Amino acid sequence: MLLLTAEGMEPRLFGLDFQLLADSCLMIIAIFVLFFVMSYFLFEPAKKFLKARQDRIREELDGAAKNLKEAEELKSLYEAKLRDVDKEAEEILRDAHARALQSEREVVEEAKAEAARIRQHAHNEAELEKQKVADEVKKEMVVLASMIAGKVVSASIDPTVQDRLVDEALKEIGTSTWQS
Repeated sequence: MLLLTAEGMEPRLFGLDFQLLADSCLMIIAIFVLFFVMSYFLFEPAKKFLKARQDRIREELDGAAKNLKEAEELKSLYEAKLRDVDKEAEEILRDAHARALQSEREVVEEAKAEAARIRQHAHNEAELEKQKVADEVKKEMVVLASMIAGKVVSASIDPTVQDRLVDEALKEIGTSTWQS
C-alpha cells in the first residue's frame, strides 16, 4: 500500500517517517528506563524479601536439623544412662546378695563357734563332775580302808588274814580308781 502524503511528498512504505522513528526510539528508551527504575524500586525489594525468606527458612531447617541431632544425642545418652542404671541396679542386687551370703556364713560360723564353746564347757563340766566323783570315791575308799584297818587292828588278826582282807577291799573298789 502506498500512501500519498500532502504537498508533494513521496510515498512512504508503512507510514515510516523520521518522527515515528524518533518517537519509537524515545518510547523504547522510556520503557528501558521505566524497567530499570521499576526493577530498582520493585524487583530489588522483592528479591531481597525472597532472599531473606530463603535465608530464614534455611536457618530454620538448619536449626531443626541441629535440634534433631541434639535430640538424637540426648536420646542415645539417656538410653546409655538407662542401661547403666540397669547395670547399677543389677550390681547393687548382686552386692546385696553377696553381703547376705557373707552374713549368713558369719552367723553360721558364730553358731558353730558358740556350739563348740558350749560343748567344750559341757565337756569341762563333765570332767569336773567326774573328778569330784573320783575324789569322793577316793575319800570313801580312805574311810573304808580306815575302817578295815581299825577292824584289823582291833581283832588282832594275823598278817595273812590282814593281807587277804586288804586285797579283797581293793578288788571291790578296783585298781582303776587308784590310777586316775
